[in-house]
Amino acid sequence: MEAIKEQKYTFKDFASDQEVRWCPGCDDYVILRSMQKALPEMGVKKEDVVFISGIGCSSRFPYYMNTYGMHTIHGRAPGIASGVKLANPDLSVWITTGDGDAMAIGGNHFIHVLRRNLDLNIILFNNEIYGLTKGQFSPTSLVGQKTKSSPYGNTQPPFVPGELALGAGARFFARIGGNVPKEMSQLFVDAHKFKGTSLIEVLQNCVIFNDGCYTKFTDKKVKEDMQIFLEHGKPMIFGKERDKGIVLKGLKLEVVTIGENGITQEDLLVHNAKEQDPTLHQMLVRLEYPIATGIIRSFEDVTLEEREDALTKQVKANSKFKKTDDLFFAGETYEVK
Repeated sequence: MEAIKEQKYTFKDFASDQEVRWCPGCDDYVILRSMQKALPEMGVKKEDVVFISGIGCSSRFPYYMNTYGMHTIHGRAPGIASGVKLANPDLSVWITTGDGDAMAIGGNHFIHVLRRNLDLNIILFNNEIYGLTKGQFSPTSLVGQKTKSSPYGNTQPPFVPGELALGAGARFFARIGGNVPKEMSQLFVDAHKFKGTSLIEVLQNCVIFNDGCYTKFTDKKVKEDMQIFLEHGKPMIFGKERDKGIVLKGLKLEVVTIGENGITQEDLLVHNAKEQDPTLHQMLVRLEYPIATGIIRSFEDVTLEEREDALTKQVKANSKFKKTDDLFFAGETYEVK
């Protein structure tokens, strides 16, 4: 992607003239502003940015960005975005999707875009509910959760998006609360820099149909004690007093207190987001206390575009046909008079 040489954008340059129509207090506003603030830091021309969405509250996103974009079909944004990226590899392509759009009707497209590893980015707005269609349970809704379509309680176990993504071969997975715009903007910048498919799950509150679904992790009073923000190459430390940490005990991650039972900072796990083996990353996405945020996995691998280009060059090099006429006149031919 061509870097900006003269013009320096601000977040206002990426805000469209459309009225933003989300419910007051929705975390979608935070995601929108975080992206508008992140884009000027990416060094990409405004006309080289594309947002592709499916159906849902999250999928209104392209209207509110002063960039190119497409509001497409329910669950099919990855397919459309893949075509856009393959047609013009110089574009910065972003998919905005929700937990229902991505993992219910769009589940097949979601896992396969991660498996293929195109150089594009996905922002998953996860509010554990269908918001646009007024409150039905989604693939991430909790067991027992009462919704418009499960008035006596949901009986279906939820997907853990990170676990599903890593199982599908995702090379980059990050998670962030919906109420921390500064950290969110930086994750968007990091995702843009990553070569391959990046997935950022935003723990997004729905104030109307699932209010408070992440309060126990994201409330300002508790988030330092209930979240661990992971950074590559740094010890796994968390807590308001920075006195808690993570160690590996057998096949499980365990929370310890620094200073107790002889535990020191040197005993803690050091986060390695770039490790090819996803075993520890899987353990981190399943961790319930503290919940892991930040970049959990960032392993750079060959992209689909690179594989396709390499194969095309190989086929051309080995082919006896150098132009179309070579193919048409190969073998036996006859002339019609």
